[in-house]
Amino acid sequence: MNDDRLFGMPAEQGRWLFIVLGFIINICLGSVYAYSVFRTPVQKLLNATATEAGLPFMLFLAFFATLMFFGGQVMAKLGPKLLGMIGGAIVGAGWMLASQAGSINMLSVTYGVIGGGGVGLAYGVPLAVVGRWFPDKRGLALGLTLAGFGGSPFISANVASALIKTVGPMPTFFYMGAAFLVIMLLCFIPFRFPQEGWKPAGWTPVAAAGTGSVDLALGQMVKTPAFVGLFLCYIIGCLAGLMAIGISAPVGQEIIRIESATAATLVGVFAIFNGLGRPIFGVLTDKLSPKMAAVISFVIILLCSLGMLTAGEGSLMLYVICFVGFWLCLGGWLAIAPTATTIFFGVRNYAKNYGLVYFAYGIGAILGGIIAGQAKDAFGSYKVAFYPTAGLAIAGIIIAIMLMKPVRK
Repeated sequence: MNDDRLFGMPAEQGRWLFIVLGFIINICLGSVYAYSVFRTPVQKLLNATATEAGLPFMLFLAFFATLMFFGGQVMAKLGPKLLGMIGGAIVGAGWMLASQAGSINMLSVTYGVIGGGGVGLAYGVPLAVVGRWFPDKRGLALGLTLAGFGGSPFISANVASALIKTVGPMPTFFYMGAAFLVIMLLCFIPFRFPQEGWKPAGWTPVAAAGTGSVDLALGQMVKTPAFVGLFLCYIIGCLAGLMAIGISAPVGQEIIRIESATAATLVGVFAIFNGLGRPIFGVLTDKLSPKMAAVISFVIILLCSLGMLTAGEGSLMLYVICFVGFWLCLGGWLAIAPTATTIFFGVRNYAKNYGLVYFAYGIGAILGGIIAGQAKDAFGSYKVAFYPTAGLAIAGIIIAIMLMKPVRK
């Protein structure tokens, strides 16, 4: 296959379309971050408790994290195009099947297990393809591609809110799932890897030494204090961020007393900061260290948790500032963790090592959902959920200082 030209133009120009297509695909995949718009309508329609209403979101993120690990293992066999189309089809099917759910358990299986599993399979495809076509601008290219995932709710939350208001939550699942199915199947059609050793014309790669002081295999990594510290801190960072994402709209409506449309708009605004968190904390991790970036994130989470414990009706600005902080730090941890994995354990086994580290994301999603749901069910208010996040932020600061240190030979 000719790698000199892509999409009818020189490959150095045509490869940028993979970023555009990957950005669009990630908008579809990242629509899970708009679930808080569905949460209250689904809870009322299916007569569910707050904990039960969060179960589809928890399972979606858990299966996303799990299947992402396995998707990376089979991409070499299936190829990016086929794996991406399979994942995209499963995502669309999960959302459309969710429209037929008559109970929260069925919604958890369709939206959570099926939809989340599909995202896990498809998620790594744009990153793998873009990364190989941009050996000279890998950081920029991957950052632009991933911005679609973090910023997705800016579009999907507002679309979902408008549809829910017009047709209800269940038809909204169907319409959005059908759109995702068509969009992703079309976008994945041209996806392919370049030939081994391809590089842009005129670019000469710089021989780079390993970033870390050692190169550890998976079995070696898990025995280090650095892995324990990173894994626990990643859980705490994701727990606070994903919990906030899952209840952003309900908290705005029930505690601050804003309208549902305003809450949906603010979810879109928060999503922008989720996207910004990646480059901001990426720079902090590079310039300072993974440990200091982690400590900064936990200080922000602590301050935002304390802020929400004082919030009440009309505290709109406080609510916005605190949830901007939560969303920002979640995006931040999606930069801190992969960078720390490279710095602590080396580059040679990065893909497998980070695949295991990423399970912390799924654990954080489950624990965050349980904390939020139990706070609402047991105490009648989501506000109580910010006590655990405050305590865990303090624990995270201690763990990061003690354990998040590079492994030495």
